[in-house]
Amino acid sequence: MTVRPTVVLIGPPGAGKSTVGAHLAQTLGTEFVDTDALVEQTDGRTISDIFVEDGEPAFRRMEADAVARALDGAGVVALGGGAPMQPSVAELLSGHHVVFLDVSISDASGRIGFDASRPLLAVNPRATWTRLMNERRPTYESLASVRIDTAGCTPEQVVEQVNAWFARES
Repeated sequence: MTVRPTVVLIGPPGAGKSTVGAHLAQTLGTEFVDTDALVEQTDGRTISDIFVEDGEPAFRRMEADAVARALDGAGVVALGGGAPMQPSVAELLSGHHVVFLDVSISDASGRIGFDASRPLLAVNPRATWTRLMNERRPTYESLASVRIDTAGCTPEQVVEQVNAWFARES
């Protein structure tokens, strides 16, 4: 029997995937895996350093490997914002409970501050975030089992929404 994650969280930077994922895993009594953290742990460098030293294609390969490993276990998995854009990752998500955590730019900027730790947002962060979100939204929506708007919500409120949806689906 194949073990599958309980819930996979996708969405843009600032949607709350890591924070909500940790809270959700705790409420469900299961493990939490953040694939960005898994990449950093495996490689021993920050994502920013990987981007600068090896480039985005190298990071995306590492990211796809991390997603495959994370999806091989049980629990809650949070994917980096760009991970679902890779066809190999999108294919891996088939059959999983995928939750698209949606967010507006105003909420996202308040949560993450658009700092240097997010290499794709280093130059003109608001315009870049908006462009990336416009490009990524159709993919997020097509892969998601459900879309949850996190705007103005606390992590606990988002967890309540995910739990309510998950209870209906299970």
